[in-house]
Amino acid sequence: MSDHKPIVEIKRLTKYFSGKAALNAVDLKVLPGRIIGLLGPNGSGKSTLIRHMIGLYLPDNGICTTFGCDAEKLSQRELPRIGYVHQEGELLDWMTAEQLIRYVSAYHPGWNRELEDRYVNDFDIDLNAKVGALSPGQRQKLSILLAIGHVPDFLILDEPASALDPMARAQFLNLLIKIIQQKQKTILISSHILSDVEKVIDHVIIMKNGHIIEDQGFDDLRDQYLRIRLTSLGTSLPEEMPFERVLSCERNNGQAVLTLENPQIETIKNQAESIDCRIDFHPLPLEDIYKIVMSS
Repeated sequence: MSDHKPIVEIKRLTKYFSGKAALNAVDLKVLPGRIIGLLGPNGSGKSTLIRHMIGLYLPDNGICTTFGCDAEKLSQRELPRIGYVHQEGELLDWMTAEQLIRYVSAYHPGWNRELEDRYVNDFDIDLNAKVGALSPGQRQKLSILLAIGHVPDFLILDEPASALDPMARAQFLNLLIKIIQQKQKTILISSHILSDVEKVIDHVIIMKNGHIIEDQGFDDLRDQYLRIRLTSLGTSLPEEMPFERVLSCERNNGQAVLTLENPQIETIKNQAESIDCRIDFHPLPLEDIYKIVMSS
């Protein structure tokens, strides 16, 4: 974990829409040098939280600071350090892709032309095409380039890959890994494609009903759950299993698959041996962990 100051610091942040709290007294620190997965169902407050970080929304109560500045007062000193991609972001449809890239890059003295050229080639962007004529996937690729071309310190991605095909998503994830390898770069990615997210993140934030219900390292979260497969070495499995904190159990003849919470590996091994079973361990994918957290 980095010992540097938080990029974003949020205290008791509350936001109402039509009398309903979209965010309810949220506390959060975003530290540099991480890829953070921001997860939650639609309406949980993810996009509202993100928009406070960049000053698009103003809090009804509480504080949100980004790079040490009140987010609502972000200036030309802080804004160039942020890149933002939104699934429904608007582009200038009457320009060609090349014209739009040049237009945006003119506002960023630190624009990385080498990165741009490599990205355009890798993602097969047609620079001569009108933006308005691009497919949804091509528009999303272009939006991503416009957000990363100036190599921001804080890259915010709100459903960035929803319109990309599997190959393009894989390329995009590799790109994120390369970006984070640069010193103290930070990425916040909100996505419903959990199988992609878990390949790159090292920290997890899960939201529900305007609250943050999980905020910890991904490895720490994974360590809280374990799936085991038991195979009887005798005639059959006993009716009563000796394991504690069992979240689910599926049995089939001489086998059983159990999901355990806060597992103690040596204890589990001894318990499996006591009922004459072979045991195999399987970490849970993020999607399964997410379902457990959301149902608790």
